[in-house]
Amino acid sequence: MRVVAAMSGGVDSAVAASRMIEAGHDVVGVHLALAKDAKTLREGARGCCTIEDAGDARRVADRLGIPFYVWDMATPFDRDVVEDFVAEYEAGRTPNPCLRCNEKIKFAALLDKALALGFDAVATGHYAQIVDGPHGRELHRAVDDAKDQSYVLGVLDEEQLARAFFPLGDTTKPDIRAEAAERGFAVAKKPDSHDICFISDGDTRGWLTQRLGEREGEIVDEGSGEVVGEHRGAYGFTVGQRRGLGLDRSGLDGQPRYVTRVEAESNRVFIGTADLLGADEIEADHVRWCGPAASGSHRLGAQIRAHGEEIPARAEVVDDGTRLLVRLDTAVRGAAPGQSIVLYDGTRVVGSGTISRASRSASPAGGGELADEAPARARPSGGDAAEEA
Repeated sequence: MRVVAAMSGGVDSAVAASRMIEAGHDVVGVHLALAKDAKTLREGARGCCTIEDAGDARRVADRLGIPFYVWDMATPFDRDVVEDFVAEYEAGRTPNPCLRCNEKIKFAALLDKALALGFDAVATGHYAQIVDGPHGRELHRAVDDAKDQSYVLGVLDEEQLARAFFPLGDTTKPDIRAEAAERGFAVAKKPDSHDICFISDGDTRGWLTQRLGEREGEIVDEGSGEVVGEHRGAYGFTVGQRRGLGLDRSGLDGQPRYVTRVEAESNRVFIGTADLLGADEIEADHVRWCGPAASGSHRLGAQIRAHGEEIPARAEVVDDGTRLLVRLDTAVRGAAPGQSIVLYDGTRVVGSGTISRASRSASPAGGGELADEAPARARPSGGDAAEEA
């Protein structure tokens, strides 16, 4: 089989490419140039897609003896990932750019180009497994729970899975690094990328301010309805956030305050105590099925962050499979519109949706307990929504 190995310049994609060769495939290495103005060097573990990364990928390809190319994907990446990220925050939502990149770039733009050039599939260094099931190929969790990336792959559909390989899913990260060292790859000890790849300094709020400008507005307490502070842009806040609110706490009751909702239309940010934060009823649109489309109501596991807790839930498919209604057994803190909810049946990924509404039912199924208390904020390599502004 003719396979394009997506090579980021890191240790995971290097080992993935080598394993595809050993499996007998005809492999060509491709590095995706995603930045319109790529930096020369990486800044520690932040960012990616620098000229240095392209050089690291090329050296691995040379060692493997395979052809290597750099494909310019900067324009679709900017349009479908970066601009989508800005638009979502401007609308008061919390996006996950990694899911969008997997959906629109790595398994759409890249895969489409590969197929047009006569290749059969794309291989990446994601930590997930593909298993041949009774109804076709299935996406499953990786054996390494700490590195599992099935959540950010939950946007892949049946046809994309049929053309995808994830050679690392049956191995732990320490063993991958050891294998890279045995193969003589210079990237064996290279730090993993983290944070949002196109915001290399990690300052999401500052980056958004440069794009959207300062927009002064009010911070309102949900309990009293009083204005308790001001902000310079509602887009800089997300549901579940606790730090960076800039409040004068002398007028509060001493309890911690969290962002409970962001009202983009009025440019107001609402805060409240922890008891106002939990959600156990979630509505989602932009539904994607990792296999045949589901219908009806099912008992499944639900996850709202890349490395968050999987919560038992009942998921109902409505509107001809275009929307999901999910009732969680335990309320979760920080479920924000714009985040993805990914559904699991055991280790198998059933599908995903983008949260459009998250609320607390009158009689919480979980007895009022809150799970997954990390605040929400988009992250990259797993998209783990936990960064505090």
